[in-house]
Amino acid sequence: MTFSNVLLGSAALLSIAGVSASANAADAAHGKVVFARCAACHDLNTGRTVLGPSLKGIVGRKSGSMPGYSYSPAMVAKGIAWSPANLDMFIASPTKYVPGTRMPFAGISDAKDRADLIAYLEAAAH
Repeated sequence: MTFSNVLLGSAALLSIAGVSASANAADAAHGKVVFARCAACHDLNTGRTVLGPSLKGIVGRKSGSMPGYSYSPAMVAKGIAWSPANLDMFIASPTKYVPGTRMPFAGISDAKDRADLIAYLEAAAH
């Protein structure tokens, strides 16, 4: 196999991956619908604490750090910044990702719903 064949093959794979990624792009409008599952416990726009901490500005915030909310020791100890990837793992199964969390939520098993929700959180929570 020549170097140019490797480059052509790599370019084709990247092209296919790009089409696949755009076809599966997150839908923030649908994420707003998914957020309805969260809204009973979490505020998104005002920053106030409801049953759970506000999710306003969640992306990039350190776990267990929202002022005025009493987090579980496990959430504080997790010590991560909430990136889209971390949020995805947490939303899929909160008690698996943060054993000892007080969040009584089974999680969202559908990857597309999670991606859409995270896109909505990123877009709406500024």
